[in-house]
Amino acid sequence: MNHESPGAIRRRLVLTGSLMASAALAFTGCASSGASGESASGAEGESISVSLITKTDTNPFFVAMQEGAKTAAEDLGVEITLAAGKEDGDEDTQIQAVENAISRGDAGILITPNGPAVEDALIKARDAGLYVIALDTPPGDPESVDITFATDNYLAGQEIGKWAAAKLDGEKATIAMIDLFDDKIVSVDVARDQGFLDGMGIDLADEAKNGDEAKTGEYSGGEYEIVGNEASQGAEDGGRTAAETLLSKNPDINVVYTINEPAAYGAYEAFKAAGATDDLVVVSVDGGCAGIEAVTDGVIGATSQQYPLKMAELGVQAIHDLVTTGETPEVSEGLDFYNTGVALVTDEPQDGVESIDTAEASEICWG
Repeated sequence: MNHESPGAIRRRLVLTGSLMASAALAFTGCASSGASGESASGAEGESISVSLITKTDTNPFFVAMQEGAKTAAEDLGVEITLAAGKEDGDEDTQIQAVENAISRGDAGILITPNGPAVEDALIKARDAGLYVIALDTPPGDPESVDITFATDNYLAGQEIGKWAAAKLDGEKATIAMIDLFDDKIVSVDVARDQGFLDGMGIDLADEAKNGDEAKTGEYSGGEYEIVGNEASQGAEDGGRTAAETLLSKNPDINVVYTINEPAAYGAYEAFKAAGATDDLVVVSVDGGCAGIEAVTDGVIGATSQQYPLKMAELGVQAIHDLVTTGETPEVSEGLDFYNTGVALVTDEPQDGVESIDTAEASEICWG
């Protein structure tokens, strides 16, 4: 993902504007190279079939995505096939689902890729005439998909980083970084991690790599120390194990960054068991209804809210329109993907950091 977009866009995509834009997805008249003329035109009366392949079917984020796709498919008369990895990072099951979509002759695939090994299968699908849309997680190889519909994950990380820095009010930041994987590189993992650190005002070494920053130094409010990076697999039990490992290294941790809200729940439980939740700042990304409740309860201090239903709805709409009209979606201005919006959610607003509260977020949450 290109994070060198114009400053005004990078700083903030206003939530209301993004949601209005998502309801009126822009199209261009020519089909991309990934969809053949036969696939795009479709015979009159021919059914349109689409596959949605998520990372898992247990994480509420992906469950919401499935619901959004099913609703849109029903409204548009599209046949939808759902598939998912057995766990976050399961590439083999996703590859098989891609192969199945090709064999069925689906018009297109919507996918949250579980890792780089899936990308060769997606290229094969494009070569077969399927239109491929990544949801939430841009692939490492941009040629493996036709377009991505996603949160600006770097911006999502920046927002919680800015909030955390302001919340600390000059106090030393002793930081636990709870990421997604430690055995593969996935764009969403890197973007959120690096965005958070950038939002904190910490100098990045290689912004395409997690964990190579200076372990001590200055953030925008004072001194910082990064205790370490641990993988959670995006799961609650993984978040707890990661937090326990980091606490064993330094019991003075007062800032916890987590890749998603399930990891945040697990991390908080580890700190609670250690009697170390006083003045603890936990930040995350997701914005599901359970996550918003966790913010209300003080488990999570702030989270960046995403809109997975909208990603899936727009994806189904885009493939339907491609087949029926030959039109394809465009990326958002200044970005290399279609931005589905983000909003910082907290009940402890900080000066200079735009946010919405949990009452407002609960009206638009998912799960």
